[in-house]
Amino acid sequence: MTFIWATRGRTWGFRFLLDAGLEDPRTEYLRRFAGVENAMTAYGRDGDVVVARFPDPLGRRDSAGRIIPHEFIVFSPTSDAISSVEDAVRELWPEVEKTFSHIWDGPDPSRTI
Repeated sequence: MTFIWATRGRTWGFRFLLDAGLEDPRTEYLRRFAGVENAMTAYGRDGDVVVARFPDPLGRRDSAGRIIPHEFIVFSPTSDAISSVEDAVRELWPEVEKTFSHIWDGPDPSRTI
């Protein structure tokens, strides 16, 4: 699966946890999420690239009480199976769930991924 994954943890701020092999995933992120910055759930398709954001399926919140969003930019062929937020949860969450559970309480996810 090739995708960018961004989220935050209980005590650490917004991070790119997977970068799809891009040197600067932030540029792609800013371009793809333009217009839906404040939506808790989002879905969009641009050709063979899908953008999806959904709240943490286990209802986790950070230490300030904010809902944890998971944000993805998904490239083909993985994007082919995603045509809604629900599809994104079904296809992507199983791919990142164990990793996120492992780093959720840690101070710096870049040291444990």
